[in-house]
Amino acid sequence: NRNAIFQGGVRPHMYCLPVLKRETHRQALLAAIKSGSPKFFLGTDSAPHPQAAKESSCGCAGVFTGHAALELYAEAFESVDALDKLEAFASHHGPDFYGLPRNTGTVTLERRPLAVPAALRFGPGELLIPLRAGESVAWTLLAPAE
Repeated sequence: NRNAIFQGGVRPHMYCLPVLKRETHRQALLAAIKSGSPKFFLGTDSAPHPQAAKESSCGCAGVFTGHAALELYAEAFESVDALDKLEAFASHHGPDFYGLPRNTGTVTLERRPLAVPAALRFGPGELLIPLRAGESVAWTLLAPAE
């Protein structure tokens, strides 16, 4: 919720729109994913803005999650005891809604901490601060077996 933006001072890399104003709004999103309803499906809205743009006097809205999108979703689903609903949310509901064929490939997530770097290179001379910079995510996307 909006409190994350202000924990320990202003944290511009946590600023995105729309802002979840209250904890009840965050809880409503978790209830939606826990429901398993096909009305809800994955759509990453990862926003890679350079560090300088996020930390300017008129910072950009958006949080970069592309480095660990599925892993972050797994944390959210696990937090509401709904891991059994993650595959449909990530892989079935979207194509079904749009009348597209489902992807036949698979990925594997393992409950093993993934260290998130403090920053990522982003173009010539730029850095990008990812969500959870310098921290970890509880899940790791495994490389496909060869």
